Amino acid sequence: MNYIKPLIALMAVVAMTSCSTTKENNLAYFKDISQVQSATLPQGNKDFEIRLVTDDEISITVSSMAPEATAMFNAPLINNAGRGDVGVQGNPRLTTYVVDHNGNIEMPVIGKLNVAGKTVLEVEDMIKGRISTTVKDPFVKVTLLGYYVNVMGEVKSPQRLRVGRERFSVLDALTSCGDLSDYAKRDGVLVIREENGVKTYNRINLADSNSFASPYFYLQQNDIVYVEPNTIKIDNSKYNQNNAFKLSVISTIVSAASVVASLVIALTVKH
Repeated sequence: MNYIKPLIALMAVVAMTSCSTTKENNLAYFKDISQVQSATLPQGNKDFEIRLVTDDEISITVSSMAPEATAMFNAPLINNAGRGDVGVQGNPRLTTYVVDHNGNIEMPVIGKLNVAGKTVLEVEDMIKGRISTTVKDPFVKVTLLGYYVNVMGEVKSPQRLRVGRERFSVLDALTSCGDLSDYAKRDGVLVIREENGVKTYNRINLADSNSFASPYFYLQQNDIVYVEPNTIKIDNSKYNQNNAFKLSVISTIVSAASVVASLVIALTVKH
């Protein structure tokens, strides 16, 4: 009988080690390279540039060696004061352009330009082409002022993110939301995207380094990133629901029994 206690202790250590290892593996990113010291990661689509869509806001600055020759192509400065701030002067800034539902913007002198589906570099080249007929060596700078992506599910801080740069990946989005929770399903992060009026989706396996090659790895305007709960979270939810139901049933039975007992006692006292 003296061997029973050491055997029990050994089994407990093995069980604890097994649970710890399982948890560690379930929480790890890019498990396929966890034992590799250095290597080259898979290369995906390098065309991560954002293409303009309806409601995108951009700023456009036109300049040249002769500022007076390009001044007319710039939108006028506007007061940056808020509504209702009568008599208050804010810092002036250039008027921005919002892409309308037809994919157009309208610039001074140049007029209407269709920019939907184009990158900011392509819009710069298009404007340069229009201006070069009257201005020598114009410089055009087009800047996308921001767009939104939505991050939902098993992250520590689900939210709608305003993104201020073009190169913004799924990992950037998750980091901005405080990273995945311990209950996140890491091998199937869902990215939902609308392209040309059609919603598409793709799952990204963050346990596999090949996720870097996914065309959905870099996010675009209005993408939805949804992180599903893992089986532990689902099982816990079912367990809690079952327990709550059982507790409710037991509470109802106890309450009914208490009422019946009170009635029996009352009738007995009367007799």
